Amino acid sequence: MRALFALATLAAPLLLSACGDPAPTYIDQAWIRLSPNKETPSAGYFIAHGGDAATQLRGVRTDYALKVEMHESVSDKGVMSMKPIDSVDIPANATVAFAPGGKHLMLWGVNDTAISRGKMQMTFLLANGDRLLVDAVIQKPQAAGATPPTTDGGATH
Repeated sequence: MRALFALATLAAPLLLSACGDPAPTYIDQAWIRLSPNKETPSAGYFIAHGGDAATQLRGVRTDYALKVEMHESVSDKGVMSMKPIDSVDIPANATVAFAPGGKHLMLWGVNDTAISRGKMQMTFLLANGDRLLVDAVIQKPQAAGATPPTTDGGATH
């Protein structure tokens, strides 16, 4: 009986480690392509990583822009256009990219303070109630075909 008790005592930490918290949904590689004209919106990009449970991205907010909307570029009969989207599914254990030519954020009136700091904090609102705070690197206007900036992950869980 003592041997069984000793074995159970030694095995308990191993069994409990298998009962860890589920993997969370998170956002990284967030960046903003600043518009060269303050009268036109800037664009935002990032990658959403699904956790162990599927959820939806319901919106994005920031104190550093007047308005933020989620949009998607679509092709209809060879003509590209953009349409607003209300939510985006984030499947479990999968990624969803907001990238040039696809899903993206439109940001109107980016704040000069954020521009001078080179980043802005954004809040991503998920259907499961989570609010993810993420720093997005601001890329100032430059030549066409500019590539995304190197980021440090951006997530500030």
